[in-house]
Amino acid sequence: MTGNVAVLEHQIDADTQLEYNHLAEQEMDISNPDEILQKKDTLNSPGYSIDYKKKYLVELAKIGTVESHQILENYITLPDKELKEWAVLAFQENKMLLESSLLDENQILISTGLGGKGMKLRYFTVLQTITGRGFSNYEKKLVKSEMQFSLKNNHGELESIHFNRELCRILSVIPLQIPIQQLFDKVIEECNLCGDFIDHECLITNVKILSGKQIRNLMARKKG
Repeated sequence: MTGNVAVLEHQIDADTQLEYNHLAEQEMDISNPDEILQKKDTLNSPGYSIDYKKKYLVELAKIGTVESHQILENYITLPDKELKEWAVLAFQENKMLLESSLLDENQILISTGLGGKGMKLRYFTVLQTITGRGFSNYEKKLVKSEMQFSLKNNHGELESIHFNRELCRILSVIPLQIPIQQLFDKVIEECNLCGDFIDHECLITNVKILSGKQIRNLMARKKG
């Protein structure tokens, strides 16, 4: 990618991002930005619908000026409850356009459902035992130790690790350039040297954190 790359740090539902992008891709009349800016008070008025405000936030984002940036920056401090995530997306798009104009350089924004930190993306990963039994205390310590070691060596970070019966749920942030599958394959390989207890197939996503029921349904479908 050529340009200045940034990662959206907020965790924003993927469906909200798709809805926002769909509306943002539609043709909008931005030929008179001053007229749009003059409507800024409508954002804080209860007399305007959520759908109206969604469209207006996208229009502000597309202007990409200092004034529109300030309006969006003020709004995200106290947005309508239903528009908290939407306002963040509009603010980020506006910021990207403004920086592209000021710096004369392409700005690239990477956004996922789980967000990230700096130049790292957040991943939700699930490991499972081969036999379906729960992890022993020794196995739990081993998996956690290997995860911390591997992530540290790759400049990543282990945010949380939870064991529930046969499942190990991991939340981590990992640099963009690191091959994710290889990292977790290596962790599984190292752990299995001490007993071959983790299934070689794991679940990795940066879309959202899955519930135990969702995880088991996906695992069952995969085996089926």
